[in-house]
Amino acid sequence: MAKDTAPKKVNILNRRASHEYAFLAKYDAGIMLQGTEIKSIRDGNVNMQDGFCLFHTDGSLWVHNLTIAKYTEGTYNNHEPMRERKLLLTKRELKQLAGKNQEQGLTIVPLRMFVNDRGFAKLEIALAKGKKLYDKREDLKAKDQKREMDRARDY
Repeated sequence: MAKDTAPKKVNILNRRASHEYAFLAKYDAGIMLQGTEIKSIRDGNVNMQDGFCLFHTDGSLWVHNLTIAKYTEGTYNNHEPMRERKLLLTKRELKQLAGKNQEQGLTIVPLRMFVNDRGFAKLEIALAKGKKLYDKREDLKAKDQKREMDRARDY
């Protein structure tokens, strides 16, 4: 019997972000990794719950509080789990994000990490505005109503 050699699809979501923020624009960014980080990502050992993105003084965008767990088979040269990682975007996208990020109440949050067809890790980020408590309640109410409608339709 031949082994299944098809690569496992990696799709790690930040579910908390959709509850906390309203998304204005989404971007797919490459991410600079070191050593065993890609192996941990392929295993799905990523936590981006408290992640956020900041611009450094040189104009580059970095993601903070994105935890990529240490690779279990790694040796003494394993990576640091909580380090800052540089995001790779085009100059035009960086300029757009930098301009909009200056507005009051807007932030850049990671939404999803995935591996593309070529095997590169990508991070989907969004320019987001924080939701108020009543907005969150309305979203939960709409979600519950949709679930009830689906249940009624199934019967």
